Amino acid sequence: MIFSVKNALVFSGIALLLSACASDFVFKSNLDGKAINEYFKVGDVVLYDGEVQPKGNFEVLGLVEGEDCQETAKDTPPQMAEARTNARRAAAELGANGFVVKSCFMITEADNSCFSRALCVGQAIKTADVK
Repeated sequence: MIFSVKNALVFSGIALLLSACASDFVFKSNLDGKAINEYFKVGDVVLYDGEVQPKGNFEVLGLVEGEDCQETAKDTPPQMAEARTNARRAAAELGANGFVVKSCFMITEADNSCFSRALCVGQAIKTADVK
């Protein structure tokens, strides 16, 4: 019986695949399940801004703020969206499911820690029904 090169490659490929499936492969990751939950926790906080306001009854849990800092003139400029996200993260830490933006603004004067910064302040709220 004569084997062609094509048949030899097919059989060796199958043997390689079968041997890989038979190994005791274990996937290890440096990702922590708790850290992932903390990262995505901000997604549970609804942003209320401008025309979009909470409907029905809600409880104010406290005042929170978020900022985005441009540490040096060479860094990327601060983003208002990042400041809002950080404020939502702070609201989530209080157990809120909503964040009502009261004010967002840019501070372009440099200080000891930031060349410029975006800052958002608002209320962390707990609503009965999130819509």
